[in-house]
Amino acid sequence: MTTETDAAEIAVDELTPDQAAAELARLGREIARHDTLYHGEDRPEISDAAFDALRRRLEAIEARFPALVRADSPSRRVGAAPATGFAKVRHAVPMLSLANAFAPEEVAEFLARVRRFLALEADQPLTIVAEPKIDGLSLSLRYQDGALVQAATRGDGVEGEDVTANVRTIDEVPQTLAPDGAVPAVVEVRGEVYMTRDDFLALNARRRTADEATFANPRNAAAGSLRQLDATITAGRPLRFFAYSWGETSEPLGATLWQVRDRLAAWGFRLNAPARRCGSLDEMLALYREIEGARAGTAHDLDGVVYKVDRLDYRDRLGAVSRAPRWAIAHKFPAAQATTRLAEIKIQVGRTGALTPVALLDPVTVGGVVVTRATLHNEDEIARKDVRAGDTVVVQRAGEVIPQIVRVVVENRPADDAARPRFAFPDRCPECDSLAVRDDGEVVRRCTGGLICPAQAVERLRHFVSRDAFDIDGLGEKIIETFWTEKLVRTPGDLFRLPETDATTTPRLQDRHGWGPKSAQNLFDAIAARRQIPLDRFIYALGIRQVGQATARLLARSYASLEAWRTAMIAAADRDGEAWHELTAIDQIGPSVADDLVGFFAEAHNLAVLDDLAAQLTVTPVAAPAAEAASPLAGKTIVFTGTLATMSRGEAKARAEALGAKVTGSVSAKTDYVVVGADAGSKATKARDLGVATLTEEAWRALAGFDA
Repeated sequence: MTTETDAAEIAVDELTPDQAAAELARLGREIARHDTLYHGEDRPEISDAAFDALRRRLEAIEARFPALVRADSPSRRVGAAPATGFAKVRHAVPMLSLANAFAPEEVAEFLARVRRFLALEADQPLTIVAEPKIDGLSLSLRYQDGALVQAATRGDGVEGEDVTANVRTIDEVPQTLAPDGAVPAVVEVRGEVYMTRDDFLALNARRRTADEATFANPRNAAAGSLRQLDATITAGRPLRFFAYSWGETSEPLGATLWQVRDRLAAWGFRLNAPARRCGSLDEMLALYREIEGARAGTAHDLDGVVYKVDRLDYRDRLGAVSRAPRWAIAHKFPAAQATTRLAEIKIQVGRTGALTPVALLDPVTVGGVVVTRATLHNEDEIARKDVRAGDTVVVQRAGEVIPQIVRVVVENRPADDAARPRFAFPDRCPECDSLAVRDDGEVVRRCTGGLICPAQAVERLRHFVSRDAFDIDGLGEKIIETFWTEKLVRTPGDLFRLPETDATTTPRLQDRHGWGPKSAQNLFDAIAARRQIPLDRFIYALGIRQVGQATARLLARSYASLEAWRTAMIAAADRDGEAWHELTAIDQIGPSVADDLVGFFAEAHNLAVLDDLAAQLTVTPVAAPAAEAASPLAGKTIVFTGTLATMSRGEAKARAEALGAKVTGSVSAKTDYVVVGADAGSKATKARDLGVATLTEEAWRALAGFDA
């Protein structure tokens, strides 16, 4: 059987389906945590270069094996959940991230994909707007009748933080839009908050003088400044703003991106420059080289060039995948590298029992950022690179995250160093001394201690209250550890019983940890505020393997209620039963994810946790966006079969999902519509046999509003 480590060492075009599935599992776990640290907490722990390389490989495998794309794949996510301390804002139009390119060939493939999706002939013009990629914090500004009424961060792309008071202190954000003859009643202007290098250096100098912690780089400084709960602090920080996009509008802003840029400038916004309309790949790459050559002399940090389709009707048709628009791509600049000494390799234990090696580095500056740590992923990665404590290593970063180890500088090892032992990966858990095993097909070694392992128990509780899950304000890592040590909390349900034990809880915390009644009450209030939670957050909070935010949302939308989901997952234990087939028919949920779901519900202690929580909480359905709620396709299950004449299959599927439909690959009695194109096969026959409604392409276009 092929392990994930074996798969990691095989070129994408040589992977078998089994190897590809193992590799996607590994890559998904590697990427997910770092995505949250970067977007949600502004404290990344791997390099942008490492992060981008992992994502590139994952997307290449998914492109070659589309049937293996996992519902919790990082390619289906954007950012991380919004931070605590601010009111939440649900974006009327999601704020998406961008796919990345690192070579001219990948930019050429982007253009080819756009042409394929739109069914454009080679001689049909396709204009692209190219502009610098600013290294800052994404922001959405909502104007009503020309006046700024709300400002929100990206957050997880669906929900962000309300930072209106702070944004009003930024001089480059207009409080009212300069009239250009037609200011829409509602318009959301989107762009990037950033800090120039000179302003960043001056801010750090002031903080050193005041004996305050300094920021690692301009982006972190901008993010930290914007997220101040006290707006007067933000007002004292030198923040700036570039506009480059838009969200909800009450009327069209133009026919092309270039026209919209002109309107943004007329309204008083600064635009990132130089920008250029390009009619060919050569013109796009020429501007990339121009900006790359001049980046050292720019006032602010740049990390690449963004290419966007100019025609807005094309962009509407292209739409987006779950985390990124199809009509844009970021062409990233090459990674920076440096050399340092690897001082020590330590093992950390995660909530699923995974033993993860971490490299502790002698501090080194890479691309302007001082870094001291990097993940070593797993024991096979250590063996493959022959990494040992005391080695000189080459590290790299592109952006502002902690670097990956590229290679060991073997030539720097002393001639008499041959006897120095290689790193011996432990076969017992460093936290509880339980056996640590590595299952067939797994690259990760896991502690078998389960709930008796304090690291796993504490990590699971941390996950339960994390920002993407219950998001309980004030219940951070140290407090969770305190509650565990004091034996106040052992299961998630114990958290909601804390106020009931206030008579004993507060005095113990006050005596041993300096807590007062007010601190305890603030926490109890925050816990009480989370007694009602959407189903997708609840599912994610349970910490089921392979069930990330995207998968949790998909499950919540598919089963609607906690009781229906629980009943279906228990029934799915019968691999020949209807519940199993319904689960695996959900688009992007395959047998591997289904096995982990069924395995979770097969454990009696997990069912006890669910019963305990259900008795204390109100778990609500996931609210559909307004466009979906009003759609005749909302909640419908659709299957496409045959060749469509007026659009690509990808465009049809994207439109169905945007209107709230579920697209599956198999026909069942619960399928609502089968769209039948030319040369349809067995799916059309099965639909007729089951009495499922079939639609011609013309009828599908009318139902989906293409011809409205």
